[in-house]
Amino acid sequence: MTHKHKLWAALGLLGCFHALVFFAGFFAPYDFAAHNRELAFVPPTHLHFVDAQGKIHARPFVYGQKNDPTNRGLDAIDSAQIYPIHFFSHGSPYQLAGIFPSRSRLFSVDDPGRLFLMGTDAFGRDQFSRFLYGGRISLMAGWIAASLSLLIGILVGTLAGFYGGWMDQILMRGGELFLALPWLYLLFAVRAALPLHIAGWQVFLLLVAVMGLIGWARPARLIRGVVLSAKERNFVLAARGFGGSDVHVIWRHVLPETYGVVLTQMTLLIPQYVLAEVTLSFLGLGVSEPMPSWGTLLASLQQYYVLSSFWWMFLPAVFLIPVFLLYYAAADALQERLASVPL
Repeated sequence: MTHKHKLWAALGLLGCFHALVFFAGFFAPYDFAAHNRELAFVPPTHLHFVDAQGKIHARPFVYGQKNDPTNRGLDAIDSAQIYPIHFFSHGSPYQLAGIFPSRSRLFSVDDPGRLFLMGTDAFGRDQFSRFLYGGRISLMAGWIAASLSLLIGILVGTLAGFYGGWMDQILMRGGELFLALPWLYLLFAVRAALPLHIAGWQVFLLLVAVMGLIGWARPARLIRGVVLSAKERNFVLAARGFGGSDVHVIWRHVLPETYGVVLTQMTLLIPQYVLAEVTLSFLGLGVSEPMPSWGTLLASLQQYYVLSSFWWMFLPAVFLIPVFLLYYAAADALQERLASVPL
């Protein structure tokens, strides 16, 4: 596979995954806050096409559940109860893409049937629905923090590379200071300094802003190197010779040379900041319940009995691995493509 096909394949898969998360209300069978204590730690629901009598069904179905005192109450399968899966059905109301009111869902089952593709947590909440809704928080954190870091990095790197001299020395020495900062401990300190009664979304925005503000140094150094090279190109020297102002030369001739580095850094920084948000929420420093994020989904793994008894609670972490790999594959393919373009 050429780097071009590799890039488009990675971007296509990432686009599909982001669409699942963005339209979580449509693809999730339940609301992220819907809970039932009697359905705590139910394992993932198995889909079937062939029933216990050997009859083949045209659409997938799930079996009902019955009380079994020896098997956590509602985990036992009742093969006499069959609930077909309905596609493009109506369920509880939600806001499509967080804006438009809707009741349409891609799939669902009639009550009292249950469809838990990733099992349930300690409160009986559907893990699959919470994984999709939680992706909004975690991916938004990655995109916002990465965008903020790159905006600062572009500004600092361009000024340092284009003007050089004392400005370059001051900005790059400041960048080295930010590179040396232990960002995790800094975030701990920021969260500890906040009042306990502060709203969860305010904590989230503040921590994302801190992540973005301390992560600009590495992109700035890379952009500075590109600007140092670009400002010596013949077309840039010609533009300055014809009287072009610094702003015009930077905007029209220098900054376009940095787009490749910016895009590559964007695909690398997003998963790093997503992982940072997951870490903070896992430790209880990010968003708080009942709002889901990928970190809060994994927070229950801090309890030993969950680790040892309920394997499906690991599934959110397992599904994060291909997402990160797709981002890094896109960055690698983009870098190969840029390297193949003649200067």
